[in-house]
Amino acid sequence: MTELRYTAKDTECIGYVARPEGAGPHPVVIVTPAYHGLDDFARSKADWLASLGYIGFAVDYYGEGRTAHDDAQASEMMHVLQADRATLLMRMQAALDTARALPDADKSNIAAIGFCFGGKAVLDLARSGATLAGVVPFHGIFDAPPSGCSKMNTSVLVLHGWDDPLATPDQAVGLAKELTKHCDDWQMLAFGHTSHAFTNPAAQSPEAGMAYARSSNDRAFAALQAFLEERFAQS
Repeated sequence: MTELRYTAKDTECIGYVARPEGAGPHPVVIVTPAYHGLDDFARSKADWLASLGYIGFAVDYYGEGRTAHDDAQASEMMHVLQADRATLLMRMQAALDTARALPDADKSNIAAIGFCFGGKAVLDLARSGATLAGVVPFHGIFDAPPSGCSKMNTSVLVLHGWDDPLATPDQAVGLAKELTKHCDDWQMLAFGHTSHAFTNPAAQSPEAGMAYARSSNDRAFAALQAFLEERFAQS
């Protein structure tokens, strides 16, 4: 497990890499954090992916290793990139390029997962037409960027809490229509009685529509594991 510095245009980014045991090449899974930025939660998912035999690469889309100290600051930082989706995409493309260049990386087997705002980021990467083995947003945000959507060169698995106030049922159906038009291989697994941030044990605000849900979390990560095994076997 180690810090990794890489460049996105003129911005230095500080990511985190967890490598599996044994000789490569290994598939790579890009881990895109929620709106607080690269944190221990994202690092722990990179570590878990390494335990499965993949290189886990947790990325820094804010740049310079910046993270939020509280929810208010996280919202401010997120809204800057929300208003500049081109920069968000550019930083995700830089992360993808970095993933392909990692020592012992299997360049033909790279996937990207993302949580919350990170789910939006990996969907935007798919919308750009980037070639990936798979893209998986967890409780992601679904609105498309102003640039719209190109033909997707990846498979998409959407892991979604049906009661998520940040991605309503109508918005989930809208994403399904977008995927039907632009993606040849997509699936959506929606968990009933499940709200936003359902994978994060620290999410304890059900009144705000943000709460950890153990069964949905466990089912989501089991689905991710099966999806990665399938996609990496076929790529």
